[in-house]
Amino acid sequence: MDKLVLFNDTKLDSLLNKRPNETKFGEHITTLTSVSNIYEQLKDLDVTYVVIGLPEDVGVFANYGKTGTSNAFEATIKILLNIQSNQFTNAKKVLVLGHLDFKEELEKLKTLDQSKKKDVAKARKIVSKIDKYVTSLVHDIVKAGKKPIIIGGGHNNAYGNIKGTSLALKSPINAVNFDAHTDFRDEEGRHSGNGFSYAFAEGFLKNYFVFGLHENYTSSNIFSTMNKLKNIQYNTYEDICVRKKLKFKTEMERALEHVASKPFGIEIDCDAIQNTPSSAMTPSGFSLNKARNFINYFASHKNASYLHICEAAPTAETETQIGKLITYLITDFIKANA
Repeated sequence: MDKLVLFNDTKLDSLLNKRPNETKFGEHITTLTSVSNIYEQLKDLDVTYVVIGLPEDVGVFANYGKTGTSNAFEATIKILLNIQSNQFTNAKKVLVLGHLDFKEELEKLKTLDQSKKKDVAKARKIVSKIDKYVTSLVHDIVKAGKKPIIIGGGHNNAYGNIKGTSLALKSPINAVNFDAHTDFRDEEGRHSGNGFSYAFAEGFLKNYFVFGLHENYTSSNIFSTMNKLKNIQYNTYEDICVRKKLKFKTEMERALEHVASKPFGIEIDCDAIQNTPSSAMTPSGFSLNKARNFINYFASHKNASYLHICEAAPTAETETQIGKLITYLITDFIKANA
């Protein structure tokens, strides 16, 4: 498959830190040896979860955000492979497929100036091309009866996740988004702020719930749009954590009721997790433990179809902590879903 770089045994051996009397997660995962006909290979494997990386930040750039999300997958895989393999972690049910190679797109990004509208427009065209690769890969994984765990990149990739899953299942799907932002901006060219609006307009997304919206960063125009659409529901971070008008657990129940009638995706934007290096890092947000509660709750439903963790932007100083954070979320999904 074009752009797909398989995770192989050579890479695994270089990252695995074995210790006496311990068995690491990476010692029990499955990998593939050929990029040809991914669907045919996957459907015959006794695995449930397929981990893929999207190392890009073109969508973030195209939305005037802070780049760095291209580093999240590499930071995560180093940690994930070296957690313990035991009765809780289910490593044998996991295939680490690899990542989509967006080096060419990232090189083009280096030549663009975010302050120039024409350069932002060029970036948005690149995002549309990235959409096609993400859609195709997610489609093959879901069609093969597996559940994608998608790591890294901007929230622009929600579009490809939703479209790929919808096409594989031959039906619109639902989505729940743990996020400080709606990512339901105008269809003005593709970027990290309008993946859900494009998916909704094109009929791939039916019901959508935004969980923990930040009131200071949501325009009156977007609130007006969402309030008119019965398929879209939301709550705000302030109503849950500041004014205490709503309870976290009760709101999870309401969100699940809105999305669980059909297969649904779980979208986790690291912008929503307090003090997490991301494209729009926040000093006020949900704790990591709340994010873990959230994934545990939604992943336990049979219609949970994929997990996407995006927008984390690790630096050299923070990559280990980001890797640990995302690994907790991945394993929480697997444990609850299994």
